Amino acid sequence: MQENSSSEIENNDLFEHYNFTAAEGQEPLRVDKFLMNFIESATRNKIQQAAKAGNILVNDVVVKSNFKVKPNDVVRVVLEYPPVETEVVAEDIPLDIVYEDDVLMVINKPAGMVVHPGHGNYTGTLVNGLMHHVENLPTNSNERPGLVHRIDKDTSGLLVVAKTESAMTHLSKQFFDRTTERLYYALVWGYVNEDEGTIEGNIGRSFKNRLQMDVFPEGDFGKHAVTHYKVLERLTYVTLVQCKLETGRTHQIRAHFKHIGHTLFNDERYGGDAVLKGTTFTKYKQFVQNCFKVLPRQALHAKTLGFTHPTTGEFMRFNSEVPEDITACLEKWRTYSENSVQ
Repeated sequence: MQENSSSEIENNDLFEHYNFTAAEGQEPLRVDKFLMNFIESATRNKIQQAAKAGNILVNDVVVKSNFKVKPNDVVRVVLEYPPVETEVVAEDIPLDIVYEDDVLMVINKPAGMVVHPGHGNYTGTLVNGLMHHVENLPTNSNERPGLVHRIDKDTSGLLVVAKTESAMTHLSKQFFDRTTERLYYALVWGYVNEDEGTIEGNIGRSFKNRLQMDVFPEGDFGKHAVTHYKVLERLTYVTLVQCKLETGRTHQIRAHFKHIGHTLFNDERYGGDAVLKGTTFTKYKQFVQNCFKVLPRQALHAKTLGFTHPTTGEFMRFNSEVPEDITACLEKWRTYSENSVQ
């Protein structure tokens, strides 16, 4: 999928804001629902208003909101004003810097902070803060200053940031070659039976919901992905696991664990914000809701990060404390488990 931000529609005063091509496996789907899956900040009402105004085109033809999108259809949204300027501006944002030297930084990112600017998040991101802290950050192929990897907005934990071009090249190659060490803590729904295991399966954009990733165990679709896990603690209806990433795909842990029937606790995008395991008692449902309030995001933390320093050649390993929101949620589950009848 692609979002265009500069092309002007010929013979018209409209500007193209979005340009999406439906996948080969796209099932017939109303264009308003299709666009809601693509555009995170959009509401169905806004999309339907755009369709009424003639601002939605499929294969260059204006369509109504009930038009069914089919495989390979090109869907565009055009508006009377140009897209928001996306130049990244330096901002004085507090950063939790775990380590810093002349060529790199290790940051402990809080949950809720977006890593890099994008649609709906042009300010307040980690990159905005980095640009204030470091002059002339190197830029990768995706025009994301300093970044060699990323973690999701509502995932907390460690990130390494390159401060020079050579460090970016060196670190990027380590991630590509899978020689980095990345350990995550995740609280997942259900009782994970095996003490340890490996989840394999290609990860690619979901055909049904473009904001989700799906696992495709067979075939060529998606990218190869491997997650190793080890059970740390079983707490009746949830399990705390440590995940070791062999690959680093978008939403890898979230998609892999949903695939094996253990969706991350309170992962709204993947359905983990419902009571997926447990009893039907009202008291239990209230307990889970209280856990959601204590931990208002998916229970995922990038705890350990290891890599070879680009200039010294030393292997460096960093650990971060499990954040208070996850810790508080775990304490609630421990108390519940101790008091429940096994």
